[in-house]
Amino acid sequence: MMSRRFSNPWIHDEHRFRDVLRWKLGRSPADPPSAAPDRPAPAVPIDLQPAPPAGWRVTWLGHASFLLQGCGRNLLVDPVFSDHCAPLPLPSLRRHVEPPCRIDQLPKIDGVLLTHSHYDHLDLPTLVALGRETPLVVAEGHAGWLGRKGFREVREIPWFGTAEFLPGLQVTATPAQHFTARTPFDRNRGHWCGWLIEGGGFKLWHAGDSGHCPAFGEIGMKLGPIDFAMIPIGAYAPRWFMKPMHMTPEEAVRVFRDARCRRAVAMHWGTFRLTDEPLGEPPLRLAAEVERAGIPAGNFVAGAVGESWSVT
Repeated sequence: MMSRRFSNPWIHDEHRFRDVLRWKLGRSPADPPSAAPDRPAPAVPIDLQPAPPAGWRVTWLGHASFLLQGCGRNLLVDPVFSDHCAPLPLPSLRRHVEPPCRIDQLPKIDGVLLTHSHYDHLDLPTLVALGRETPLVVAEGHAGWLGRKGFREVREIPWFGTAEFLPGLQVTATPAQHFTARTPFDRNRGHWCGWLIEGGGFKLWHAGDSGHCPAFGEIGMKLGPIDFAMIPIGAYAPRWFMKPMHMTPEEAVRVFRDARCRRAVAMHWGTFRLTDEPLGEPPLRLAAEVERAGIPAGNFVAGAVGESWSVT
């Protein structure tokens, strides 16, 4: 029997391999030139501590990778510690900011949340290094593949499905607009999602990898308000190609409001060069849009790799 193929349940542009060639060969419309600096995200020394007795600590490990600590637990979301986000060490997809620590320096990890199967979000060497006995929670369609790779505890959750991940911690898979593939032959055989984590009286939300879509208002209506969010702001150029898959910083501010977020940190920028915008452009556009929207400057920020935020 053929495995299920997933799709986004609303209309948006669809791109295929021929469009990738148009982009890479320069045969498509270019975005306006940018004067933003082409420099990676800043980095600060990481301060690894035990999980706080109350509230949460959120630490950015680069790109879409986070260490979430609360309720006496240590969770990772989309951990990528490899030097490249590709099946081969392609120079164009190397890291521009080192992880703020080694895997063996992390506190004992109680579980991992994975949003989808792209190499910049699901890094198999990192998962193996964490241990195949580490509990994984994934979007639908990935458990069989991870099981064949030797992972012993893998749970799939559908959009808006909720489960107790660990005692006292509840997770909900949230919709996103994206796609999946690790080879030319498995496109959309697994789903994509974000994750809402509830515990200790707080709600944290990792939005996953997504273009702007109607789902964010639904997330806010059903699950908001959200105490602390992690929202992507990068990998958006050229716009004609990236719009269905990745948000601009301006769209990220709309998501902040649509999903009823109280505070947020930006992710998915400044670590890997995935698209055409300068590495340093997304946080500048975010700051300008936050100011234009009248959001207090500290409520939605672009931080440094290794930086932590307290949710209390």
